[in-house]
Amino acid sequence: MSAAPEEPEEEGPKERWPAGAATGVGSLPGTDPREAAETVAGEFPLLTHLPELPARGVGADPVGRAAGLLVDLAVEVVPTAWRVTARPGKDHRRAVDLLRSDLDALDEACDRTRPGWVKVQVVGPWTLAAAVELASGHRVLTDHGAVREFAVSLTEGLRAHVAEVAARTGAHVVVQLDEPRLAAVLAGSLPTASGYGTVRAVPEPEAQDTLRDMISALRVPVTVRVPGDRPPLRLLRDVGAAGLAIDGTRPSISGDTAVPAALDAVGEVWDAGLPLFLGLVPVRDPGEPLETATLARRAFDLADRLGFDRARLAELAVPTPAAGLARATPAWARRAMELSRDLGKAFADPDELPGTEQAGR
Repeated sequence: MSAAPEEPEEEGPKERWPAGAATGVGSLPGTDPREAAETVAGEFPLLTHLPELPARGVGADPVGRAAGLLVDLAVEVVPTAWRVTARPGKDHRRAVDLLRSDLDALDEACDRTRPGWVKVQVVGPWTLAAAVELASGHRVLTDHGAVREFAVSLTEGLRAHVAEVAARTGAHVVVQLDEPRLAAVLAGSLPTASGYGTVRAVPEPEAQDTLRDMISALRVPVTVRVPGDRPPLRLLRDVGAAGLAIDGTRPSISGDTAVPAALDAVGEVWDAGLPLFLGLVPVRDPGEPLETATLARRAFDLADRLGFDRARLAELAVPTPAAGLARATPAWARRAMELSRDLGKAFADPDELPGTEQAGR
């Protein structure tokens, strides 16, 4: 297969996934990479994502998966966490091997479905620095030089990873940086190794610069995923991302419990032309039938409250499950993907979905 076309070096990526696309957050239940890749390619033909299967254990976990991409840095598993080591050992090699098998499976699946876009996910630099320990037992986050070294190493590894995915699938590639610990990094709330204190808070400009440098160097569209009830959207709006990913079911932006400041932050992101990868589908089976119209209503209400035409949702929002599906049953994981895909179609043609009529029409 031919590699995806590259943008001119001086301009950066301009293309974007098609309107009405849906995708997954990343993780799925099970341990069979071929079955997972075939399912994802079938359910998300417009924006297929590389499945993650953490049930396989060490090296398939999010931190281990990112560690396997590091260039000229090695880590190993110790009782407390992943820790920096002098040379790659069995844990590091296992992470590399598992990712290789996942790429082989994706290659086979995409050979049949030929998606135009593929998304890959990796733990972002700040969460990685918060999760990995130095040889001393302290978090990488405690050493400014080590943080930079890890960010540069991860960027180099990601560039090679993106190039390989593009060459294997013939698709354009989107990178999703997962930053679940970013809010704690900014707040200075992560405990030290002793447990008697907390690691220094990282200043917002420093956090922005590191993300901006990585995103610029990757030269493909990058989304930043920030789970949690109060994602730092204002900080992330100006790091050069092509989109931001949030949990759209959180009370702060949903229904009667919505917080004005949180709604304003979402509005500012959309005003800036940044789409949201909007998590709308529950990650667990609710135990009762769940229809597309019920889920779409949450997004339509959000657009209505912020003064955005519903017809723009196909460009402003990419529907996804609310989080990874690793702990879902296989049956619900497939249903969650189906619902996400159907939401993408509903966003592209909102007037055709019964039960979501806009007030005043």
